[in-house]
Amino acid sequence: MKYDYVLVGSGLYAGVWAHEARKAGKTCLVVEKRNHIGGNVYCEDVEGIHVHKYGAHIFHTSDREVWSYVNELAEFNRYTNSPVANYKGEMYNMPFNMNTFSKMWGIRTPAEAQAIIEEQRAAISGEPKNLEEQAIRLVGTDIYQKLVKGYTEKQWGRDCKDLPAFIIRRLPVRFTYDNNYFNDLYQGIPIGGYNVIVNRLFEGCDVETGVDYLEKKDFYDSLGERVVYTGMIDAYYGNRFGKLEYRTVRFETELLDMENYQGNAVINYTDRETPYTRIIEHKHFEFGAQEKTVISREYPSEWKEGMEAYYPVNDARNQALYQQYVQLAAKEEHVIFGGRLAEYKYYDMDKVIRSALDRIGELGI
Repeated sequence: MKYDYVLVGSGLYAGVWAHEARKAGKTCLVVEKRNHIGGNVYCEDVEGIHVHKYGAHIFHTSDREVWSYVNELAEFNRYTNSPVANYKGEMYNMPFNMNTFSKMWGIRTPAEAQAIIEEQRAAISGEPKNLEEQAIRLVGTDIYQKLVKGYTEKQWGRDCKDLPAFIIRRLPVRFTYDNNYFNDLYQGIPIGGYNVIVNRLFEGCDVETGVDYLEKKDFYDSLGERVVYTGMIDAYYGNRFGKLEYRTVRFETELLDMENYQGNAVINYTDRETPYTRIIEHKHFEFGAQEKTVISREYPSEWKEGMEAYYPVNDARNQALYQQYVQLAAKEEHVIFGGRLAEYKYYDMDKVIRSALDRIGELGI
């Protein structure tokens, strides 16, 4: 059977293609390496709790068209991302706001907080030479030491003095008592978990899971008019110019016989000694009242072949390497490259959906 599209991978980028293609009367075959569809937004049902298997996914956007699009696929709840930071047992609200400053310095007014931060920022003069100097320039020494340094060093596996300044061009600082992490107009979690959206997106497609497209590339290419490839762009070309670098995350997930473990969906551990960066308590994304709870500890590490690639290491060397692959991809007439891995880009979910919709619009499905 011939398909209009062979979709390689089954995350949100491929899902939007599938959905729009089906609406236009086109046929799609989905080829997925994992044993389930949904990419990194896939949820697992444990004791009635929708567990975000590949890390916390909180939908947020200021793009009204994208918000309308996802709300046609599922109803969203009113979840607001308000993480808490645990520094050696001291609890601080995130992002950095008046609740954070009041707890840290025992102050009450924005003017007091601004004065302390301004004084501490002055410790760095001239152009910041590394991430440590950049962070102190942005938020001062106290916030850097307690809430930035340890977390960032665990995230990247390097000392902040050895990381480039550009990694944190800005750190959000608010002089209001507002714990809402995102500035976007809309945010929430799909009621019933992300699988509700995923199943709607791939409705009517033929799906093969547990299959590595690259191992049978010629066969799958022969089945479709066009291929939409959402895997690693370097792997597509057999790592011809070398491998792109990523950071990965290992999840340690536990079912606990208690109703409420930490009182918040996301708690960051910002000291260097705690080996994980954060603990997610999944039930709080949907205001769950189950008798048990599920938590996941996140351990960042260097990516190696066979691991899930999460965060591109966007330094100059990797960007130059990626551009070599982009030049090859531009010559492909029947292959469309898109999504986080194919574009070597850290994408929020709304931006993935927007990218797919824009590309579909350009090509006029």
